[in-house]
Amino acid sequence: MDNMEYIFPPRVVIVKILFVCNANIVRSFMAERVLRSRLKLAGIHEVEVSSAGLLDMQGAPADMVARQILRENGIEDEGHHSQMVNEVMIEEAELIVTMEMRQFQIIGDRYPLAMDKLRILKSYLPEPADGTMPGDIQDPYRQSVFYYRLCFAEISLAIKELMKCI
Repeated sequence: MDNMEYIFPPRVVIVKILFVCNANIVRSFMAERVLRSRLKLAGIHEVEVSSAGLLDMQGAPADMVARQILRENGIEDEGHHSQMVNEVMIEEAELIVTMEMRQFQIIGDRYPLAMDKLRILKSYLPEPADGTMPGDIQDPYRQSVFYYRLCFAEISLAIKELMKCI
């Protein structure tokens, strides 16, 4: 056994999901971490989740309040640094999920070939009874903790529905 090497099969990734918001320090970061946590609990290992922003925040760390909300919910919050979305990320992702319609439109304009794999996160929620569009997940940045909790709740509910598609 001393000379025996253990060979592990290569990690197989079937689906790459990319969450996008403005700065990649609150919403897309939280969405990435919530989905990772749910995938882990479900024993799903074939999905790779990442996040990025439309703005170059030069590797800024995650927002402290967003991190606090994740920790309160038993979700890993360490080690995140913002990154700006780029063409390679867009090409490699099978699903690109934005927090707002405006972000959806910006990505669609910049990367027209990505239109077929673009979704708004709230579009996974059941259609409102009044038939209106599900809407945006508002950015809680620099607002009270109430708005961060609301943002987290909306992200969590939408990701619960997105999980049904995986």
